[in-house]
Amino acid sequence: MCVARICIFCLGLLLATGEQVIAHGGVSFDDDVCKLSIGFLEAHFTVYQTQSSASEEFCEDIPSVTSSIFVLDYLHDFLKEMPVDFRIVKDTHEFGIFAKWEDIAGLDDIESDTVFYQQPVKRADGVLTVEYDFQEAGSYIGIVNAEHPAQDKIYHAVFFFQVGGDDYGYLPLFIMLVVLAQGLYWLSSRKRKVSS
Repeated sequence: MCVARICIFCLGLLLATGEQVIAHGGVSFDDDVCKLSIGFLEAHFTVYQTQSSASEEFCEDIPSVTSSIFVLDYLHDFLKEMPVDFRIVKDTHEFGIFAKWEDIAGLDDIESDTVFYQQPVKRADGVLTVEYDFQEAGSYIGIVNAEHPAQDKIYHAVFFFQVGGDDYGYLPLFIMLVVLAQGLYWLSSRKRKVSS
């Protein structure tokens, strides 16, 4: 009975925290909308692959190895006054979903891992759009920097994403928990039979 309660608790915990569990780095889900946190500022974040998925929107992981359009729709007008750049690097250091700015800042040569870089640009319309044609499946990290217009401050966003292939997220962990719980249940019921 105790094992069954543990299974139910674990399942409930995974379901209750689904939004946080699925989110990668600086991208979060809010009412089915992806938001990218750039310091204290936010932008609506969307990826399109018009050649393979028509107008379907992606939040983080991208299904096909093809041309991809990244759209940052600023949610704070203050971002319109800032030069904002956009960089995509291969996750060769395997930072994964836990990638953060300190990891990126500590790289000796970010240029060698960079597959795309958009120079800083001000967008008075509040929408930054960049397009990159991915050549291979794999793990990548997106980096956005926004420079304060009057002070010596730069705000950063770092987010991990997969291109191509299947991303099973936390499904393997969930399966492992179920198998472990089943094994514990089997052992406890076997002990009860032996002691009877």
